[in-house]
Amino acid sequence: MCLALPARVVELLPNLRAIVDLGGVRKDVSIDLVDDAQVDDYVIIHVGYALGKIDPEEAQRTLALFAELAQVESQP
Repeated sequence: MCLALPARVVELLPNLRAIVDLGGVRKDVSIDLVDDAQVDDYVIIHVGYALGKIDPEEAQRTLALFAELAQVESQP
């Protein structure tokens, strides 16, 4: 099973790299597959690669579901 997470592009770097923010965690990822990504776009990240852009509303819904899941799992 593969899991791809939505993350917001916060900085574009040389050589088709970008810094993305996922819940306060910033990570350097490849944007080779999404070379039109811009700052504030949401992209789907899997193993260090942006696979595609995602609508901001859909990204927020997905992130909210992950937060809800984490909350449920932390309950005894």
